[in-house]
Amino acid sequence: MNHSELKEKALSDPNVKAAYDEMAPEFLLPRQILKAKQTAGLSKLKHSLPPFLDGVVSPETYERWLKRKAAAHVRRDRRRGHTCSGAEYREAIHAAVVISDGKDSYTGESLDWHLISTYRNEDSKSGRHAYKAGFALLPTVDHVAADATEASFKICSWRTNDAKNDMSIDAFQELCIKVLKHANFQVLSSGN
Repeated sequence: MNHSELKEKALSDPNVKAAYDEMAPEFLLPRQILKAKQTAGLSKLKHSLPPFLDGVVSPETYERWLKRKAAAHVRRDRRRGHTCSGAEYREAIHAAVVISDGKDSYTGESLDWHLISTYRNEDSKSGRHAYKAGFALLPTVDHVAADATEASFKICSWRTNDAKNDMSIDAFQELCIKVLKHANFQVLSSGN
């Protein structure tokens, strides 16, 4: 079964279709960016450094990070049976970075972009928890839904991504509410 057939089958379920339609506006801008770049013939060029990263990291560091993140997600998704490409994922991740404006998409915290491409496994083994704690605000790429069949990413901190894991956004928010209520915080709905 190819991507189009899988998507068609999934969207034949009314619940999946409703969730897909609800999320559509969230993915409109990344698609528009990709289409504009392709129309302008810019899709083969390196990605421009988002303005909030100017003076924070070099364009080369950003491009290397982008390629590594896309490659990691492509490997994971191909193991899960999805058809995807590095170019498609680099574009989608870049669009998610631009949309994030340098902040965690779930918590609104400013991310520490100086940390990209600095994590070292050897140092982690020797420094253990203390070393890893210093990377809490390391920007990471989250698949919005673990079972997504399209490139749907958000940028968040390593800490947030680790806590969310493969949960849907709704499941993650429900867990956060349970944690807060258990700690005797009053949780109001976003409408209040």
